[in-house]
Amino acid sequence: MTDVPTEVAELAGQLRGTIGQLRRRLRQVDNAEVLTPTQAAVLARLNREGPATQSALAAAERVRQQSMAATLSALDELGYLQRTRDPADGRRTVVALSDLGRKTVLGIHQHRDEWLASALTTGFSARERAVLAEAVPLLQRLAQQP
Repeated sequence: MTDVPTEVAELAGQLRGTIGQLRRRLRQVDNAEVLTPTQAAVLARLNREGPATQSALAAAERVRQQSMAATLSALDELGYLQRTRDPADGRRTVVALSDLGRKTVLGIHQHRDEWLASALTTGFSARERAVLAEAVPLLQRLAQQP
């Protein structure tokens, strides 16, 4: 790293490692073994940002068009997607969540939230929960950094 104090570099490594561990743990508890991480990410993105084209999803997820086509095909087979013609350009298809896809995403989020709430209740004191609550805005700000 360029001219970064050692303690800041160490904090960066600790945050990256800890956030990665938490993400992996949440994927383990979400009861979505049917979905690959990429499929879950696409469903979450469609839920968060709304309908998109295959090319926009590929760019957002930083994968090749062919990889996104395979991901969308698998999600389509599971009944999680709805495809319509782009009103601005009839040659393109817009992908959105179907009702089942939306329910699946919400179920995953609910299950993750329940696990987190249980872990926070049983594994942390009220003081520790307060410290975590104070850290949330800082983590949100960090996630928005360019």
